[in-house]
Amino acid sequence: METQPIKVYGTSWCGDCRRAKAVFAGLQVPYRWIDIDQNPQAAAFVKQVNRSLRRVPTIIFPDGTILVEPESDTLCAKLDKFQTQRD
Repeated sequence: METQPIKVYGTSWCGDCRRAKAVFAGLQVPYRWIDIDQNPQAAAFVKQVNRSLRRVPTIIFPDGTILVEPESDTLCAKLDKFQTQRD
């Protein structure tokens, strides 16, 4: 059974989003990128989970946990834990 992908909601112009994408690439963790500027439903979802604020990146893990604008260290720790659970 294949694990659901990590979903990363963001925008192309967001520096924090580019940083998060670099963390995923550096750790070689697959994810699904969702550009909220191109997807109104995704933008509405981000606002829903962030108390009406458009905060990106908003990262949804298969276990239901959500990270919003995480620092690189926080994201790395969560991705390490996620990779360990998958193995």
